[in-house]
Amino acid sequence: MAKSKVALIRTSPKTVLEDYHRLMNLAGYQEVVDKSADTALKVNISWHFFYPGSSTVPWQLEGVIRAMKQDGYKTDLIHACHNRTVVIDAHLGERENKQIDVVKAHGLRNVHLYEGGEEWINVKDAVGDLTKKFLCLNEVFPKGFSIPKRFIGENIIHLPTVKTHIFTTTTGAMKNAFGGLLNEHRHWTHPKIHETLVDLLMIQKKIHRGVFAVMDGTFAGDGPGPRCMIPHVKNVLIASSDQVAIDAVAAKLMGFDPMADCKFIRLAHEQGLGCGDVRDIEIVGDPELANENWNFEGPFKNMTFASKNQHRIYWGPLKAPIEWSLKTWLAPWAYVASVSYHDMFWYPRFAKEKIAPILESDWGKLFANWGHVHPDAEGRGYPDVGQANPELVRIGMKHFLEGARLVGMAVAESPEIQARKRRAALHGTH
Repeated sequence: MAKSKVALIRTSPKTVLEDYHRLMNLAGYQEVVDKSADTALKVNISWHFFYPGSSTVPWQLEGVIRAMKQDGYKTDLIHACHNRTVVIDAHLGERENKQIDVVKAHGLRNVHLYEGGEEWINVKDAVGDLTKKFLCLNEVFPKGFSIPKRFIGENIIHLPTVKTHIFTTTTGAMKNAFGGLLNEHRHWTHPKIHETLVDLLMIQKKIHRGVFAVMDGTFAGDGPGPRCMIPHVKNVLIASSDQVAIDAVAAKLMGFDPMADCKFIRLAHEQGLGCGDVRDIEIVGDPELANENWNFEGPFKNMTFASKNQHRIYWGPLKAPIEWSLKTWLAPWAYVASVSYHDMFWYPRFAKEKIAPILESDWGKLFANWGHVHPDAEGRGYPDVGQANPELVRIGMKHFLEGARLVGMAVAESPEIQARKRRAALHGTH
């Protein structure tokens, strides 16, 4: 049996577009991503505000789209794809992270899975008896759950970044399916998050024509991710059709033992869904990079107030007295608490000082000047990235007004409130 293959290469702004094309072909994406089928580019927005390492960067999206066009993929069969959570505004996120600029520049469709009449169907109707193999989702959702109908028969290319996560130690390709494949009660799965990611990978392998991942490590985040991290410039790109293997390689780069430190990787490996043992993964491109150890401290050493309490609620002393409330109409308290802490306290208090060194890097300058600097004539990359913009993180009345709006959104768009509105509307028609 052939080894799982992961492409790993060094990059720079001057060559990033060329590098993405090389990366994807080294990983054999054309063997997996069918040109005749629609392809969803699953964008990652872990924070609606710009924070290096947290969300899909514009050159990642640009590089993937250019590579596909160069290799003969039709733009009318490619679309950007976004999920929604009650604590993340995907529309604000795609603007603040400059993803929408790329999508519009290439004339692609921009699909928000929870809007525009998108149809969702019961998972059993989509995957049949595969549900009997689930590790936990039947228990978490005894009445079943829905997945986007459009995913059936589509290719999907995940666009995660290299970062740590307070629930799963690291997050990447496997976790990127979390928002898109589960309904809005996905927080119910947090106590069994590792098993959930394995079940979601089973679903993906069943419903998608092809599954591929392109991970950006130009920025990488360490600490209590996926938001309140310490960002680093690492200049690496990773790609693979094996979602387990790419996450394992990224975890090893960060300094973790994938099979020991990342339960979701080990479980997926044991289920035969991919290879989590880096000794059995073929590294192509710049294989010497696989020997690097960034010695990240991980998400649990310096946790934020919010992440400590999330752990207490899902796995600690607050589980019995509080977790039950997250499955009732009381749940919006948690969304309000999360948005208030992250958007109205942590970001204006800490983001500017943590991001400052990164904004002085070439990648920071490229992000600041995105849309004003242009690739060279050969399309290799960005030889001129412009000047640094230390004011990229905006703090002040406008930010707090935005934060207040987001708090209101967390309540108004919560699944619990929406369900009550639907019941009220239904009763009003009788």
